[in-house]
Amino acid sequence: MLVSVLGLGSHDCRVPELLVQCKMGGCVSVQVSCDEFLNHFGRCFCRKLSYIHNLKENLTVLEEAMEDLKAVRADLLCKVQTAEEGGLQRLHQIKVWLKRVKTIESQFNELNSSRTVELQRLCFYGASSKNLKLSYHYGKKVLFMLNIVEDLKSKGFFEEVAHAATRAMGEERPLQPMIVGQETILEKAWNHLMDDGTKIMGLYGMGGVGKTTLLTRINNRFCDTDDGVEIVIWVVVSGDLQIQKIQKEIGEKIGFKGVEWNKKSENQKAVDILNFLSKKRFVLLLDDIWKRVELTQIGIPNPTSENGCKIAFTTRCQSVCASMGVHDPMEVRCLGTDDAWDLFKKKVGEFTLRSHPDIPEIARKVARACRGLPLALNVIGETMACKKTTQEWDHAVDVLTTYAANFGAVKEKILPILKYSYDNLESESIKTCFLYCSLFPEDDLIEKERLIDYWICEGFIDGYESKKGAVDEGYEILGTLVRASLLVEGGKFNNKSYVKMHDVVREMALWIASDLKKHKENWIVRAGFGLHEIPKVKDLKVVRRISLVNNRFKEINGSPQCPKLTTLFLQDNRLLVNISGEFFRSMPRLVVLDLSWNVNLKVLPEQISELVSLRYLDLSDSSIGRLPVGLLKLKKLMHLNLESMLCLESVSGIDHLSNLKTLRLANLRMWLTMSLLEELERLENLEVLTIEIISSSALEQLLCSHRLARCLQKVSIKYLDEESILTLPSIGDLREVFIGGCGMRGIFIERNTSLTSPSFPNLSKVLITGCNGLKDLTWLLFAPNLTHLNVWNSRQVEELISQEKASSTDIVPFRKLEYLHLWDLPELKSIYWRPLPFPCLYQINVQNKCRKLRKLPLDSQSCSIASEELLIQYGDEEWKERVEWEDEATRLRFLPSCKLVLYNR
Repeated sequence: MLVSVLGLGSHDCRVPELLVQCKMGGCVSVQVSCDEFLNHFGRCFCRKLSYIHNLKENLTVLEEAMEDLKAVRADLLCKVQTAEEGGLQRLHQIKVWLKRVKTIESQFNELNSSRTVELQRLCFYGASSKNLKLSYHYGKKVLFMLNIVEDLKSKGFFEEVAHAATRAMGEERPLQPMIVGQETILEKAWNHLMDDGTKIMGLYGMGGVGKTTLLTRINNRFCDTDDGVEIVIWVVVSGDLQIQKIQKEIGEKIGFKGVEWNKKSENQKAVDILNFLSKKRFVLLLDDIWKRVELTQIGIPNPTSENGCKIAFTTRCQSVCASMGVHDPMEVRCLGTDDAWDLFKKKVGEFTLRSHPDIPEIARKVARACRGLPLALNVIGETMACKKTTQEWDHAVDVLTTYAANFGAVKEKILPILKYSYDNLESESIKTCFLYCSLFPEDDLIEKERLIDYWICEGFIDGYESKKGAVDEGYEILGTLVRASLLVEGGKFNNKSYVKMHDVVREMALWIASDLKKHKENWIVRAGFGLHEIPKVKDLKVVRRISLVNNRFKEINGSPQCPKLTTLFLQDNRLLVNISGEFFRSMPRLVVLDLSWNVNLKVLPEQISELVSLRYLDLSDSSIGRLPVGLLKLKKLMHLNLESMLCLESVSGIDHLSNLKTLRLANLRMWLTMSLLEELERLENLEVLTIEIISSSALEQLLCSHRLARCLQKVSIKYLDEESILTLPSIGDLREVFIGGCGMRGIFIERNTSLTSPSFPNLSKVLITGCNGLKDLTWLLFAPNLTHLNVWNSRQVEELISQEKASSTDIVPFRKLEYLHLWDLPELKSIYWRPLPFPCLYQINVQNKCRKLRKLPLDSQSCSIASEELLIQYGDEEWKERVEWEDEATRLRFLPSCKLVLYNR
């Protein structure tokens, strides 16, 4: 019915009740005249319909009203400008009115952008619409906005627009010259703080990045600006948060001091401060806070739009911002390469830089070692200002790139400041986990899951009870370190699976690990140094951790006596071909051994059996062809990674490793046999399994084993020629799926629960290639946390999600999808049949023979809350020209995001 299309219901057209329930349980009939009912209904219906047939006229009136409103604003701004030039300050009510006009102007522009589309939707000379519901809602918005515009216009005439300016009572603080590159963040912070919608602003970032300098500039700008603020209060909070100390500092600045004030209790002081500040427009600047500051306990009134008060603070911990009610804090980051060099040049001075023609080039290397950290650039630049020989500069490069704590100024003026962040970590276990990250090379992207596996096997996290619980705890620790600005989250394409450590923070961690340089040989870290020989160490008996990642060793010989060694990183030594058997003989406490990415290593010595405490062993991406018998004697081994060992012939006997919890066997050339499956079944403690399958019978046997299926974390299914249906059971821990070169005609889910419960709640990555029997991937509906989807070279795929198959569920797919790559899909017509929200999507890549895909499931509201703007890459210029957009607003939104990219997969 037309009524239901327009959304007419009991709320809009109330019809008198025909039956009234009596107290005694009976019903009394009430007669209502037909004329009365029809008149009531008619008025409601006509009012609704008027939104449509008056749409064109209302749009014209709205346009004219907006022009009038802009004229009123222009006249008002002229008056305000004249008053301000005379030294007066605009009234707060003027600011509020101008802000409301700006807001309604923005809303009008958005509404007007779809004007053409909406008018084209009208039919029967504007009396009706091709889509009554959409036109009704649009027409209602137009009329509602018209009323607001008229109201604003009537209120835009002020007898008085400004008053005498008042300069804030505050203390201008001493300040160094502006840090190069911080002008932009200063303006951004100032504008954000001065916005009427901002009450409290948080600035966070690692130590030495310039947060205090930024807050100081904000303080001084308030002191120099006539903007109505009456008092500016600066308080340094620091790690030792004391309410009475803060009250004392505030009290002194607002006139409360002396014996009587000091005798008052904390509550009495809070009342005094509250009574005073409630009558003032104040700005409170809190520097260096480490935990939540209870403002009401101090006596600070809540800042509101009405009182115009502001609070800003600096912290190293992002979690502190959230605890203070700031959920959109502003990060203060390190300087870019050019700005860092400009700051360093200023500190060193042109005289020194010109003292020798080779010094500028060497100086750039020194500046790069500071990695954009203003504290390091300032301190090291000032130290090098008097160095005028190339030998001194070369020495500085050598020290800073090997062990920066040997550089005097770094040890005295930089590392102790950064150490405050470490000292404020909650527990010793979190501190240990943080220090562990310094074992990786500079600028290295550290995979979160791998790092957590190290921590579990090292014993920092208890992994004996529950693998899931231990992993969750690991992610909690990583979150703590990221929020403390000690680690940075994200890798390529902002991949949240990785973290990295700033180089100066890494130097601080190594300094702490060596007991503040007192015991340098506790940790031997020579990662990424390009060494050809194992470094010589004075006393190996005290060494606890060694990292020799990414060097150029060809052989590792000798029999080092390392009774305390627990960690040995030897991964990514791509020239390494041999490790002597004697090397492992005297490492009785070694827990973690990583030999991954040693692509030329073909043999592992039998003496590995001497590593009786070993819990973690990674041999992935090596060329080892046979596992030594001695490996099977490692009874404490919990984690074994054999992935991508393309020369490995067999893992027979693996069931001897009875304590194995994690076994990674993906991307091997050896077949999964029935006998191997039987061995896997005997691993009673197994919790994580990654595996490759090239046999239908092996796949069926694996999936029939409920215990092994529950352990699956990554599965690769290849070369199954049978034109059958692949039926997958629910697998809660499955993270990655690869299906390649298979002839299956469909993939279905074995459903034992309700249709709305996810079968693959942790599945995040799917790659399907060369599967020419598949027509859709509707099973992905049950992977709600899918982040990466690649579909390549599958000739019969017509839809990613089939409308027919998905009709029985109301699941909205791809809510977590970040990356979608479609390649060589000649029959693909649809990703999804209607627009999707895609709240996390940042890249769509359509390449090579996807010409039937004419429409993307986007509208103007898609990707509206994603942290990054969507990038649409395509490989065929004709494809972009043929794309059909949902409407004009969608085309305008996403067409600029389209980019031609030609490359081979």
